[in-house]
Amino acid sequence: MIEVKNLSKRYGQNVALNNISFSVEEGTVVGFLGPNGAGKSTTMNIITGYLSASSGVVTVGGYNTLDNPNEVKKLIGYMPELPPLYPDMTVKEYLNFMYDLKKVTLPREKHIKEICALVKITDVYGRLIGNLSKGYKQRVGIAQALLGNPPVLILDEPTVGLDPKQIIEIRNLIQNLGKKHTIILSSHILPEIQAVCERIIVINRGNLVADGTPDTLAHNLSTEHKLVVRLAGPEADMKAGLKTLHNVVGVESFGEKEPGVYEFTVEGREGVDLRRELFHFAAKKDWPILSMSNSDLSLEDVFLRLTSASYIRDNTILHDAMKGGETV
Repeated sequence: MIEVKNLSKRYGQNVALNNISFSVEEGTVVGFLGPNGAGKSTTMNIITGYLSASSGVVTVGGYNTLDNPNEVKKLIGYMPELPPLYPDMTVKEYLNFMYDLKKVTLPREKHIKEICALVKITDVYGRLIGNLSKGYKQRVGIAQALLGNPPVLILDEPTVGLDPKQIIEIRNLIQNLGKKHTIILSSHILPEIQAVCERIIVINRGNLVADGTPDTLAHNLSTEHKLVVRLAGPEADMKAGLKTLHNVVGVESFGEKEPGVYEFTVEGREGVDLRRELFHFAAKKDWPILSMSNSDLSLEDVFLRLTSASYIRDNTILHDAMKGGETV
């Protein structure tokens, strides 16, 4: 649906984007992560046609953003970090104004009512936007992005400034929208990205530094891959039994965590998923599993590592060496 190839953006001597490439398949929800000033909003503005690139190509639904800007804009609903709202208009007046501005051809009244019901702003339809809470304003911003039923939604920090309850409401709304739209979501709230997005793109200092699922990124950046499991039963027998599993290379006990319940780290052979083997073994021995998780990095750890100066330096050295034909 979206194809970004060798995209660069320069402001004089400053490089905002440095030759980044990625694609977004139809019907996926992609999280766009990066620290302030990384180039996220610049990338989004280029995709939507609000900015031009210094070099590179962006296509949306097969249309080039430079050659067919009007066709591209019909395919995209965009909500910037600060939604373009008019506080002196009512929600009804604003959505009708945006309907005309976007030249939507769907039945006006029915279409706007359906969107209001979807984003849950029907009860404030006749109120002034300036008198609405921050959460309702964000919903109105999403509503204008949905006018015309565009297949692509680009949401830049949709939950910024919201309280925890409002964040959960907007998160649930985005999950619902993801069933029928391709979504690029930028956010600094990492649990939100993890909860909503099936894929994450990390950008830092204008460079694309990672692209994959949250679990894949965490697994690839972790130096060791172990399961942390809590079992109910005799500690010594459980530890000895876990060591007998074919794909287990090490077991360590962390003692009793609850009455009769012990925690172990179980290390498996590289590339082997131990969970099923461990489950069947514990079930056979009648040792209830109270919890099981992997020891990979959290999304927060992944983000901090990918945007650290040492990670960028090491990968720049590796990239330069490979370009020069050196063996690294």
